[in-house]
Amino acid sequence: MDPLSSSPSSSSKPQVLDGSEIMELVANNHLFSSFVDHKFQDLDTDKDGKLSLQELHPAVADIGAALGLPPQGTSLDSDNIYSQVLNEFTHGSRDKVSKTEFKEVLSDILLGMAAGLKRDPIVILRMDGEDLLEFINSSAYEPEMIATFSEINLPEGSLHDYIVKAFENLTVEQGMPPPSDSWVMSDIIEPALESCAAGENWDKPVSQEIFLFEFKRAAEHVAQRLKEQPVIVAHSENTFDGSSIRRLLSNKFELDKSLNTALQSVPRDKTGKLPKEHLQLALDLVAPLAGLPPLGALDEMDKLLLDVFKMVDADDGKVVKEDEFKKLLTEILGAVMLQLEGSPISVSSNSVVHEPLACSSTLLTPPS
Repeated sequence: MDPLSSSPSSSSKPQVLDGSEIMELVANNHLFSSFVDHKFQDLDTDKDGKLSLQELHPAVADIGAALGLPPQGTSLDSDNIYSQVLNEFTHGSRDKVSKTEFKEVLSDILLGMAAGLKRDPIVILRMDGEDLLEFINSSAYEPEMIATFSEINLPEGSLHDYIVKAFENLTVEQGMPPPSDSWVMSDIIEPALESCAAGENWDKPVSQEIFLFEFKRAAEHVAQRLKEQPVIVAHSENTFDGSSIRRLLSNKFELDKSLNTALQSVPRDKTGKLPKEHLQLALDLVAPLAGLPPLGALDEMDKLLLDVFKMVDADDGKVVKEDEFKKLLTEILGAVMLQLEGSPISVSSNSVVHEPLACSSTLLTPPS
């Protein structure tokens, strides 16, 4: 059983990743112990029975890939999360990690992933052109594409430009994988347009009538490409409405536990006090339990958090005792909760899965 990945089905029926397989793996002590033994043995290259920081790096990289993060070194925000994951294993100070410690932390991380997937499942869609054909042959095609044509503002644009722009406006619900993915554009859309435009004059003036006719032809060619090369898309929808924060704040035991765990990774000054500027780091560490995305992942959320941090003067350069720091962090969570309850933030994402469903991680593939 693979907690995060499996081979794409030949069926077009959506597959839902809801964390249940991960929960089953961790709950099965015998299977999970075997899983950990296998991974630990692979990572322990010098066979000394402990994992050094260097030996942990592949595990951290694989966890990042499973979380959908870009490779280390490409984003400061993502690198901060990678560092947090490494600190979870080492508790910020140890140079070596035993198998027992590795198992405990990996269990916590996997359960955290499972909880996130349970809260916000990922739907795996196999896009083979059938839904796109259904859309362009439906009664909805003409009115929706007329609206799209009227919104495209390309005064000097060619018919090719209009058609590419129209594909960018289609959604997975209409059977179109995201053109923002470079592979979809280079291997699906552009080849389809080349074959569609062969012998045609696509430099002629663009009218609504010509656009509707030619776009439908282009979509038929794209559907044929998708039939030959189906695209796997991970689709997720999430609404941040403050409910997860409210549940955390209402459970004093879980709140205290999460705050204490977060503070273990927050740097202190020589006197043991905590700089207020690290409130953002602490909130990022508590974010998974509070149902919040990592800082930098969602512009609307970042703006909301920035306003809340200003409210508590997080950038005033002061240091505070641990109890005061926890109090400020709790106030931040409460303020964010109230803002989200009043104005929830909804977001959906679609990403092409270039590896078998979710990641090619060596860490997250159990032994056979």
